[in-house]
Formats: sequence, C-alpha cells, structure tokens
Amino acid sequence: MMKPVTLSLALALMTVPVAPVWAQEPAAAATPVQAEAAGKFVDRLANRAFGILRDDSLSRDDARTQFRALLRENFNLDEAGLRLIRRHRASLTPQQLSAYRAALPDFLVNTYSDRLYDYADSQVRVIRTAPRGTRGDVDVFSSVSDPKGGKPIDAIWTVKANGPKPLIQNLTVNGVNISLTQEADFNAYIEKNGFDALVNFMRQAK
Repeated sequence: MMKPVTLSLALALMTVPVAPVWAQEPAAAATPVQAEAAGKFVDRLANRAFGILRDDSLSRDDARTQFRALLRENFNLDEAGLRLIRRHRASLTPQQLSAYRAALPDFLVNTYSDRLYDYADSQVRVIRTAPRGTRGDVDVFSSVSDPKGGKPIDAIWTVKANGPKPLIQNLTVNGVNISLTQEADFNAYIEKNGFDALVNFMRQAK
C-alpha cells in the first residue's frame, strides 16, 4: 500500500480548484505588496487551522468538518494534484483524468486532516517572505514549534500570490519538497498497479 507523506507536510498539497496547471500565466515575479500579503495569509491560515483543532467546544467530527472546509478554501488542490501526475498526463483518457480530479480533494483531506491533531498545540511563526520564480509565487519562511518539545520545524510555504486570493501551492519541510515526494509516491504506485488502481485507492482511502 502506498504510504502518504507525513501530515505536517500534507498541507503542501491541498487547494481549491483554480486554472488548470497547463494554462499559461503572465510571467511576472511577485511584487513586495504580494509578498507581504502572502506572509499575512500564512499567519492567519495557521492560526485558524490550529485554532479549530484546539477548540474544546467542538467535537472531533465537527472540528474535522471545519478543518476540511478550511483546507478546500485555501489550498490549490486541483493544480497541485495535476502536477503529481504530470508524467502520465499524455497517456490518460479524458475519463481517467476526470475520475482522478474528482477523487483528489477528498483523498488529500481525508488522508491528512486527522494527523494534524498531533500538531494542534503548535505555533507557526512567519520569519520572512521572498518572491519565487516569475509566476507570481511567494515563499513564506516559517518556524513551526514541536508540541512535544523537540526542535522547531523549518517550513517554507509556497503561495500563489497573483490570483484573486492567495492559495497554498506547496510546502517544503526541513528541506523536503512535499509535492515532489508525493509525486514520487504516485509514480511508484501507478507503475506497479496502473493509473485506474491509483484512482480506486484514492476513492477508498479514509
């Protein structure tokens, strides 16, 4: 069975649907204003996410429902998900691609949301921001405290900053690029079991 990446990393992959990954975007680096907005966005999002998980007035199911809604609203699921299968895109039928895109949001949210409870007492501190590339992305450098008292985690949140609202594109944790890690997991699963088997696995994962 495919092993998902650890959940502190999982935030990297989640997002609401936006323009398809193959769509052409204006080539322009993020502005200082966009970079500042991206930093504030990560700070607010982290506070909201962990606030939900720390809210003792919410049942576990209610917290999961609210948290999943937050992920769908603020993470770029569709575009990130298409990058995960870019090696196989040319060989897929429209039906296969449609089935994958339909299964992706629930798979990512269901796989990772429960594990974030382990980080409910963490604090995220934004350190600095920096434009990334020429597509309007911003890297937000942060430090995530370990609720068990260990060394803080270095997390870089890549934010799509030039759209109608900021969206999380990817996450790099202690030097590990989560999108690339998940892409490797998907590639290995597809090569062993086939693409349709991956979609079935995603549909059945709880």
